[in-house]
Amino acid sequence: MIAFVRGNVASVGLDTAVVEVGGVGFEVRATPGTLADLRVGEPATLPTSLVVREDSLTLYGFADDDERTVFELLQTASGVGPRLAQAMLAVHRPDDLRRAVATDDLVALTKVPGIGKKGAQRIVLELKDRLGAPTGGRPVGGAAPVVGVAAGAEWREQVRGALLGLGWSTREAESALDTVAPVAEEQAKDAVPDVAALLRAALRTLSKA
Repeated sequence: MIAFVRGNVASVGLDTAVVEVGGVGFEVRATPGTLADLRVGEPATLPTSLVVREDSLTLYGFADDDERTVFELLQTASGVGPRLAQAMLAVHRPDDLRRAVATDDLVALTKVPGIGKKGAQRIVLELKDRLGAPTGGRPVGGAAPVVGVAAGAEWREQVRGALLGLGWSTREAESALDTVAPVAEEQAKDAVPDVAALLRAALRTLSKA
């Protein structure tokens, strides 16, 4: 078990980052929000979960230990693998997921690409006694916290890649990008656009559609 990686960030992609540890580069899959907080050349510490398959070893990274715990608990539900668990954490914070499961909020769960009504019902049934109550460690609802920024038009490519990685089609992604573009332009007047906040806004747009 690789519990965490600590080192300088060698590169950041659309859904992965490479962290150099003792001369070895570890590729870590992470949510857009986590990736947005990383800077190439700067040190980072990421709690991790190693997923072992017959033909692959995949390392998933998280903003904190709570995200990793929820990621692993989500996979104890039938039909929830690591990619879907990560998608759930890309759309909702850990406490949002705890609250959704505790209150049978199927609407919130079905906002995640790949989860339909029946899947949401199964997740609630199987996880209600496992996820526990919200911890109150992070604010719930409202705008997402600022976890990263992107210069100029780079925000569009990063958000597009994240949406495609979460299962949305190119057409759907472009439509959502057009919708949140005015927000990005407004942010650009005072600072560079916030990728994580724009991604969450795009996901809200797609969920409403």
